[in-house]
Amino acid sequence: MQHGPASHLSVNRSRLGHKVRYALRHPERVVPYLRRAGRDSWLRLRHRGSHVAYYRAVMASDTARSPEAAVGGGPSYDRWLAIGRMQYDYLVGHGLTPRDRMLEIGCGNLRAGWRFIEYLEPGHYYGIDISPDILIEAKKTLVRYGLQAKRPYLTPVDDLKLDFLPDAWFTVVHAHSVFSHSPADVIDECLAHVGRVLAPGGFFDFTFDRTEGAEHHVLGEDFYYRTETLTRLAAKHGLVARFMDDWEQLPHGQSKIRVSHPAADPDRDDEWPSRPAAAADVPAVEP
Repeated sequence: MQHGPASHLSVNRSRLGHKVRYALRHPERVVPYLRRAGRDSWLRLRHRGSHVAYYRAVMASDTARSPEAAVGGGPSYDRWLAIGRMQYDYLVGHGLTPRDRMLEIGCGNLRAGWRFIEYLEPGHYYGIDISPDILIEAKKTLVRYGLQAKRPYLTPVDDLKLDFLPDAWFTVVHAHSVFSHSPADVIDECLAHVGRVLAPGGFFDFTFDRTEGAEHHVLGEDFYYRTETLTRLAAKHGLVARFMDDWEQLPHGQSKIRVSHPAADPDRDDEWPSRPAAAADVPAVEP
């Protein structure tokens, strides 16, 4: 979605002209799109005024068909594993250590979470999600990989205020493919509160669907933002945001931003006194 010609980043997927051209190029996707559009229209009508309630219903519908597809991994279990591995490898290569205390926002069915749980010390992983249905699948993932002794926390939430979590506790916060499905007010809510739970020297990594043209959404499910919109939102709440260029080199359609408190400079280890030793000293966990 993001990568490739720069013109691709200026496409407005909500416009009728784009939809017609796309349908002509991919006629086999027209019927599935119409089914999705019909379902989403009905769910938006039922949950008018609450994006969280609407998207929770979307997740329930998608999870009933395929838990792997519901979290964006496609119907293939191999693809589910590959995307989870990509997230895990990136974080371990960019500062995650076993002693970190991690909050994963939108943990889903633990596509990447089971690897984080296996890698982190017991009790150091906390996953939240708006979908109880996908959290039931997360519990099954825990059992499948025999990770009960790691004592992870899995909690359903109604919003992203994070008000039940302790101050300055999490050294790493992670949200993969969450803001890509969130309107600006939901993102703003998260950024307004994540700084409180983020420990000094910690960081918050999130992905988003990037555009360099007009910001837009498709079916109220997929939201496209300019980078500067999200960095300004972070600054509004006293946080520093940095675009992660190297994530763009990976085979993934979204872009990534890292947010931290102003005092933290992730390029200088000597300014991270609250964090443990560099992740490069810790061997990666094999699948």
